[in-house]
Amino acid sequence: MRPVSVWQWSARGLLLCLLCSLCLGSPSPSTDPEKRAESQGLRFRLAGFPRKPYEGRVEIQRAGEWGTICDDDFTLQAAHVLCRELGFTEATGWTHSAKYGPGTGRIWLDNLSCRGTEQSVTECASRGWGNSDCTHDEDAGVICKDQRLPGFSDSNVIEVEHHLQVEEVRIRPAVGWGRRPLPVTEGLVEVRLPDGWSQVCDKGWSAHNSHVVCGMLGFPSEKRVNTAFYRLLAQRQQHSFGLHGVACMGTEAHLSLCSLEFYRANDTTRCPGGGPAVVSCVPGPLYAASSGQKKQQHLKPQGEGRVRLKGGAHPGEGRVEVLKASTWGTVCDRKWDLHAASVVCRELGFGSAREALSGARMGQDVSKRYECANFGEQGITVGCWDLYRHDIDCQWIDITDVKPGNYILQVVINPNFEVAESDFTNNAMKCNCKYDGHRIWVHNCHIGDAFSEEANRRFERYPGQTSNQII
Repeated sequence: MRPVSVWQWSARGLLLCLLCSLCLGSPSPSTDPEKRAESQGLRFRLAGFPRKPYEGRVEIQRAGEWGTICDDDFTLQAAHVLCRELGFTEATGWTHSAKYGPGTGRIWLDNLSCRGTEQSVTECASRGWGNSDCTHDEDAGVICKDQRLPGFSDSNVIEVEHHLQVEEVRIRPAVGWGRRPLPVTEGLVEVRLPDGWSQVCDKGWSAHNSHVVCGMLGFPSEKRVNTAFYRLLAQRQQHSFGLHGVACMGTEAHLSLCSLEFYRANDTTRCPGGGPAVVSCVPGPLYAASSGQKKQQHLKPQGEGRVRLKGGAHPGEGRVEVLKASTWGTVCDRKWDLHAASVVCRELGFGSAREALSGARMGQDVSKRYECANFGEQGITVGCWDLYRHDIDCQWIDITDVKPGNYILQVVINPNFEVAESDFTNNAMKCNCKYDGHRIWVHNCHIGDAFSEEANRRFERYPGQTSNQII
């Protein structure tokens, strides 16, 4: 190839310069041969529980060793790159704090920073392979769009379907299928496998196993079942066993965390001398199966609970609050995981937790964040109300005609429920107020439901109180 001189400025000369530069192999950041060669030596897979085939904890095999990615600085752009490495078109989300369970082995990447347009994760910035200060409680996961890349070669991807795991469990009534009232609380335990629903062999089945299954389905506890009846019934029915040797400790949030074994395709004899596993679950107060059961629950004397959920949009979710010394407070999310969340859920009458949220995802609590300033004519008087600017944290109260005494100071927002909210109980603030004609003492301030019922009754009976009129 004859080189082109720099003084050839003709259109032909310029074209030749461009062509020759391409022929000589001008490097491009997105197609760096070293980066691509390094990426070809990696293998990828999705792991963890419970999940669908297009989501999970990201694991990378490098130098023959599988490892994970830390969630520090992880973004949706990094998830896009990893989903393409896995053969999907793009990512729809990502997870942190080992949502799909903690991995094992090395943490290959930390502080991963991608633009989202890279062809390989090796083109993204990071602290370097194997250089991390994270633990597996910080493993990152991705949620990919359920759409494959056209013509994608999956030689470097380990498909999840090659490894059986329990992803879905149900209770099927042994008799009267389709005519039983919902929810179904007793019946055969069935797991969903690639070939369909299968039963579980009951040899070695324990109350711990039943506790885990009931918890997965939203029930707080289990009870004994008439096994003789189901054994007699099993002799008249055909069953397809897919699982055996289940051994749970009882604290697992999902059946896939228990020790278990799958039957192989060439197993001709399955569950010899046994039958299908059966459970009977106890529904919580929100899932009482009949009006009679609800009536019995109402007859039981129930004191005020010491744990509650606040700020959630649906039953069974919210910020965890505990009652201590007659005052409600929150729980720090350090080391907060599915096991701890499941304890709370069962105490509240639900089953095992599906997700343990951190980072004040359901809102923060009674915190002081205000800035006072004198905006002039912004005040209210006794017996009157006023609409004031939304960005003013402080308000003048005229007490010219108020006699000395003990009072309750109450401030309510959205009093007529004109704005929809998930929780109206925190819209009122109350304080004990003492006025001696010259000075005012305000103390015991709290949001409307921050005290226990007994403490709130004591508050309302403030000694020497002269007025409790809401103004």
